[in-house]
Amino acid sequence: MHAYRSHTCAELNTSHVGQTVRLSGWVHRVRDHGGILFIDLRDHFGVTQVLADPDSPAFAAVEKVRSEWCIRIDGEVKARDASLVNPKIPTGEIEVFVRDLEVLGAAEELPLMVFGDQDYPEETRLRYRFLDLRREKLQRNITLRSDVIASIRRRMWDKGFREYQTPIITASSPEGARDFLVPSRLHPGKFYALPQAPQIFKQLIMVSGFDRYFQIAPCFRDEDPRADRSPTDFYQLDMEMSFVRQQDIFDTVQPVIQGIFEEFGKGRPVDKVWPHIAYADALKWYGTDKPDLRNPIKMQDVSEHFRGSGFAIFANLLEHEGNEIRAIPAPGGGSRKFCDRMNAYAQSQGLPGMGYIFWRDGEDGMEAAGPLAKNIGPERTDAIRHQMKLGKGDAVFFLGGKPEDFEGVAGRARTVIGEELGLTDHNRFAFCWIVDFPMYEKDAETGRIDFSHNPFSMPQGGVEALAGDPLKVLGYQYDLACNGYELISGAIRNHKPEIMFKAFALAGYAVDEVRRRFPGLINAFRFGAPPHGGCAAGIDRMVMLLADEANIREVIMFPMNQRAEDLMMGAPSEPTAEQLMDLSLRVVPRD
Repeated sequence: MHAYRSHTCAELNTSHVGQTVRLSGWVHRVRDHGGILFIDLRDHFGVTQVLADPDSPAFAAVEKVRSEWCIRIDGEVKARDASLVNPKIPTGEIEVFVRDLEVLGAAEELPLMVFGDQDYPEETRLRYRFLDLRREKLQRNITLRSDVIASIRRRMWDKGFREYQTPIITASSPEGARDFLVPSRLHPGKFYALPQAPQIFKQLIMVSGFDRYFQIAPCFRDEDPRADRSPTDFYQLDMEMSFVRQQDIFDTVQPVIQGIFEEFGKGRPVDKVWPHIAYADALKWYGTDKPDLRNPIKMQDVSEHFRGSGFAIFANLLEHEGNEIRAIPAPGGGSRKFCDRMNAYAQSQGLPGMGYIFWRDGEDGMEAAGPLAKNIGPERTDAIRHQMKLGKGDAVFFLGGKPEDFEGVAGRARTVIGEELGLTDHNRFAFCWIVDFPMYEKDAETGRIDFSHNPFSMPQGGVEALAGDPLKVLGYQYDLACNGYELISGAIRNHKPEIMFKAFALAGYAVDEVRRRFPGLINAFRFGAPPHGGCAAGIDRMVMLLADEANIREVIMFPMNQRAEDLMMGAPSEPTAEQLMDLSLRVVPRD
């Protein structure tokens, strides 16, 4: 017999009754039923109930074991009495009578329990992540992650892609976040960077003629943590294709992502139609560029109904260029109590509040209620109701000013309204492509023009588009949103040096600086670069959605905490004097 096991803890059934078997695993829990000791023995594959009574030669050893001890048992498989069968586990029809027990690894007092669903502070969970990972939910999540990655690889190979590995130590490049720098021992005073993404390398792969590339790529960004973002490193499905246009990318990606969500989405419907929504429209309709389309609420511009109206606040706002009035419909929200609650929500978000109108029963049928209805009169009120397709029992909320000042709050209010009124369908995956991103943005404080998205994107209209107002230039850039999260970001790349120099010039980069910062890419584009494009899908975020988790750390095996610290390994740590000397570095304390 094998030194540790003849079967896993998920394999035994009634066909094994009477056999002598060997199992190894962890003591999930111990129960004493009137002198008979029961152990739920757990391994990665499942749980088997084992027992010993005073007649067992191993009874004294079984009495000593405690939770999370790692043990090996030999015993005889017995059928459970029909009344004691546990249909919830594959081994629920049998149990193993213990004849021999060996302790493979005793456990000290546990800082957190593996059995059960107790909540523990994040610090405890991450410091003892190896114990946390034994818990059923995390075992399930991490296994799901592995299965998703394996399925992605199969699907990409089936579409004619090959996987190539790109360097982990490289040069710094602007990807929208801070680099992790690595000092060079051989070149004192110089630094490598961990790649924020394989962006330049995958473009060089296209220039090299490989046509279809993908990689499950590690990426490193020194970012502030969020619930849906790791503060240090993450993995993405990185891909690039030659001789393609934007729609070709969409047609290639959709079957892969849709197939993953159909395979691992626990039977939840996956939308088959993925609408294309312009970035400007996404902000106008949903208040975000990653809308949750499970929520049917769609905001609209209702400025004309308030221009010159009796509601002075909005009427005065509209006398200034750039101001708008947006409406958030709330089907079923037609009560003063709900409207007051949403008004208070807007105030909690830093706004003066939200105006509202709701429709209810009146003496002559349906009547409009709320302060705004009185101020603007029945004709304008009715026009708003018809535009928003609302009726009795419904409400509408209003926000005004410069869109950039209130769109974020409007988007969050839309989410809250959809949740509170039960409009959001949680049993579904809803995707949409966000397209036509602006290439540039202006810094509100300095007035400086900079890239708003990927700097290597092709501007729509080519070099001619770069001759006018930079803020009106759109790029062939796109994101894929699902249920309120950004899953994919990508672009058709700028493969012409003359267009790239002009694009970077508008963001304040001189030609010599572009050549210095991206020598490999600029040099390669001089020698027959093909049109190409691609994207990257966040693996961690996809698994988070599939696992129904709200925090990305629940699907990463060894995540950092909110302060970008690895509590288990003690990182970041202070270097030794010898290490600093080797690297010609000195640490200067901050004042």
